[in-house]
Order: sequence, then structure tokens, then C-alpha cells
Amino acid sequence: MSVEYKTEEQKKKFYRSKSWEEIRQEALERDNYECQECKRQGRVHVDSKKEEGKRKSIELNVHHKYEIEYYPKLALVLDNLETLCLNCHNKIHGKGFKKKKPKWDDEKW
Repeated sequence: MSVEYKTEEQKKKFYRSKSWEEIRQEALERDNYECQECKRQGRVHVDSKKEEGKRKSIELNVHHKYEIEYYPKLALVLDNLETLCLNCHNKIHGKGFKKKKPKWDDEKW
């Protein structure tokens, strides 16, 4: 029997699992808590620090290069994971970004 991650409930269960938390932590440590996409572009984006009395802000995600919905066998494979900042992760998944319409539609000379 193979595991599937097609429904929201299946995905939530996976992302709450001890197995995911352990491999996720491994990926963060391997990547030195830095966004790998920012690093490729010569930028630095590291994890936030926990401040006393405040909630730690979420800066980094561990991203599946091959999504678990389509490649469930790679869900817990370290080589399929990469640390990304929220901005880069959202860009990859096309979330929160809309292409701006040009101000003018006329031809450039």
C-alpha cells in the first residue's frame, strides 16, 4: 500500500508528523538556516531569532522540490528538500504575486 498526499487532510497529517519534523530539521541544519534561492542569487536571508516574550517570526520554509502530491515516495528524502524564505517559496508556488499590468499599452519606439 502506498501513501498518498492528495487531500488537504492527508497533507496536514503529514506536515504534523514526527517524521516530517525530524527530516525538516535536518534540512534546515544542512542548509545552515539560510534560504538557498537567495543564496544562489547572491543574497542572504537567514532565520529569525527568538526574542524573549515574543513569538518567533516564521522566515523559512522547507520546500519539496518534487511535490508530495505527485511524488509521495520523495516526501521524506533529504535530497528532495531545500530551505527557502517565505518570499522565494511563495514565488515558486505562484502565491501572493500578481503580474503588474503595464501603465501604457502603446508601442515602444
